Amino acid sequence: MANSSHSDRWPRFLAPLVLGLLGVAAAAQNPREAQKIVVDARPVEIDTQKNTALLRDVVITQGDLRISANEARVVGGLKFETGEWTIEGDVRIVAEGGNLQSDKAVVAFRDNVISQATITGSPAVFEQLRADGNTARGRANTIDYVTASGTVSLRDKAWLTPDGCNEITGNSLVYNIKTQSVQSQPVAGGDGRIRITIQPKNGSGAPCNRTAPGRKP
Repeated sequence: MANSSHSDRWPRFLAPLVLGLLGVAAAAQNPREAQKIVVDARPVEIDTQKNTALLRDVVITQGDLRISANEARVVGGLKFETGEWTIEGDVRIVAEGGNLQSDKAVVAFRDNVISQATITGSPAVFEQLRADGNTARGRANTIDYVTASGTVSLRDKAWLTPDGCNEITGNSLVYNIKTQSVQSQPVAGGDGRIRITIQPKNGSGAPCNRTAPGRKP
């Protein structure tokens, strides 16, 4: 395993990154595809034979989408036409007014776009300040965020409060951060049942703004 002191090896490893950034503007079919991907990190280890890298203090941005973590493990080189990065440690994703936090995530790139992030934790959590002033919050062992649709799919012990007060629990729940609405999603091998708990309002009639138990976003 080579380290970052071997500067002569960096140009060949980083070439796909440069080419990928140059190609982003040409693929403008929606606003995010028209914006460049920027990676800010501290390189620690590279292996030019295996085309892998270990980066620390990683921040990945594309437009209003920002992903940060303590480290990222890259396989297949720093290119964005297609591929996946595994990031770990204080993972935070900010996009379209939503915030997600977890211990680990797999970030997928497709056609020079950050297309999806699958985050896992104990639990993974998200929150969004809604246009009506309430805060939507959720948690699950696994959360899939799809950037094109803006959907946040909570899987495995999913808990969601779309308005900061009333609760929905189930094996799989879907919240859309673009439309700020709950969507249904069938689950293979399950009955798709959910439980909805309506909380009473407090004395002033305001919602309770409940925080997701287990972890704060």
